[in-house]
Amino acid sequence: MKIVVLLLVWVNFWITLLPAQMPFQNGEKLTFDIKYGIVSAAEATMEVKSSYFQGKPVWHLIITTRTYSFFDVFFKVRDKVESWWDQEKLIPYKFSKNLQEGKYRQHRIHLYDHDRKQTTYQKWSFSRNRYNNTEMSIPAGTQDVLSAFYLVRTKQLIPGKSVYINITVDGRSVDTEVMVHRKETIKTIFGERECLVIEPKLRGEAVFKQTGRILIWVTNDSHKIPVKLDSKVSFGSFVGTLKSAVHVPYKIVN
Repeated sequence: MKIVVLLLVWVNFWITLLPAQMPFQNGEKLTFDIKYGIVSAAEATMEVKSSYFQGKPVWHLIITTRTYSFFDVFFKVRDKVESWWDQEKLIPYKFSKNLQEGKYRQHRIHLYDHDRKQTTYQKWSFSRNRYNNTEMSIPAGTQDVLSAFYLVRTKQLIPGKSVYINITVDGRSVDTEVMVHRKETIKTIFGERECLVIEPKLRGEAVFKQTGRILIWVTNDSHKIPVKLDSKVSFGSFVGTLKSAVHVPYKIVN
């Protein structure tokens, strides 16, 4: 009996030393239908892939957004945002952003050196056809705007309380507040699900050029899968609804 107890204590000890289970699986891909008013105007995907960056295991995080061909006539969007995020330390090594929204263009890169607490900010000049590079200091544990969302998914979220994350993007570091507003049960592709409504107070530009608030509904569980978002952008407002998902722990019922 004593041997069994000792074995249980030993197993429990090693379990406590293991890293916390991530809220997502390798290969998770979430696809959203983006409606502009009542019109389905675009499709956005969020992907997580296990990869390597300079020999280090990372999560390659990718968001792509593209308007449907019929909507391109009115306002063409071709956005791609990527992050290479250390699987163990949960810090970004590289952030890349390519935006094409109507006539607006943007291409920017951040390379993070967390040991030196420095970042190289590369801003593409379309008129000069070259990068303008800037070196700047960063605080310990800073995130990019994409890795910050996935980091929020690892946190315990409580309505009425905020999560604070430093984000370094677009050549500056800002302390960003993620407000947890309330619980709300909504219809999703997984059936009726209780969700948490969160609001990141972003300063700067992310997937779309944001001009107003953005609300995100994530499942109220350990996975915190985003199932809906409501946002203001440079050309109006849109609502994104999760329409398909792979490598997630839930069965699609709708």
